[in-house]
Amino acid sequence: MGRAHLAPGPSTTSGRLKAALGLCLTYMGVEVVGGLWANSLALLADAGHMLADAASLGLALFAAKLSQRPPNKKLTYGYHRAEILAATLNAATLLAVGLSILVEAFRRLAHPPQVASGLMLAVAVPGLLVNLAMAAVLHGGKTNLNVRAAFLHVLTDTLGSVQVILAALAMMWFGWPWADPLASIFLAALVMSSGLRVLRETVLILMEGTPTHIDLDQLRQSLLALDGVVGVHDLHVWLITSDFLAASLHLEVTDASNDAVLWRVRSLLAEKFGIHHTTIQVERQPSRPEKRLPIYPPG
Repeated sequence: MGRAHLAPGPSTTSGRLKAALGLCLTYMGVEVVGGLWANSLALLADAGHMLADAASLGLALFAAKLSQRPPNKKLTYGYHRAEILAATLNAATLLAVGLSILVEAFRRLAHPPQVASGLMLAVAVPGLLVNLAMAAVLHGGKTNLNVRAAFLHVLTDTLGSVQVILAALAMMWFGWPWADPLASIFLAALVMSSGLRVLRETVLILMEGTPTHIDLDQLRQSLLALDGVVGVHDLHVWLITSDFLAASLHLEVTDASNDAVLWRVRSLLAEKFGIHHTTIQVERQPSRPEKRLPIYPPG
């Protein structure tokens, strides 16, 4: 049996997360004050989404720190799955925030309140710039599922800021009071869509499903194309965390094969499919059929 164990290196995402969290908390307070002052649900919804962003970033920071703790006898893979649990909670938060915004938006759509559209616009424009800055900070670390979840939070918040600006302009230029709750409905849809997307990814990992970017049939055919390999079965590929792939398989090789075939398999899995943690059960087959005397009497 062959094993290759190469766990992911220490997290390099903490700096990005801390910078984004600082920007998020700073401007969230501005949007809360501005939303209350302008009586704008769209601004308050955007502030609520920024609160979800802050929770997402905080959880991601906690998970990144926890995941660096070494494995032990009870948790032989270490604490890498803390990232997935945090991302699942982030997804649930997004869904809850989106639902609450949706309920209030429909209530306001039936009875649109007066909104100070000028103040609303003055708060929303800098908010868009802050969201763009946060998205730029997080963009480079998207291989980590928690950072990707936080990035999706920020991306939907950026689109929400654009909707708030358009709603403010619609009220200023055309006198449409329903533009504010309508923008909130679109924002809620974006928030909930992001939550569902992250939730699908985390459930797949927790169920140890095959990652979406791995084609098992292609992987099997690539293995069978190697010299000395005559069969592959019990092939499993799963994610320990978003950037930590693992695989196990039974590899049938000819009797004449040596240990070099095992290294070829490991190299293929690592270089072509990005799988560095492998457990391989080698089963040797005779290079030519054995001639055996018949059993007598039969049975």
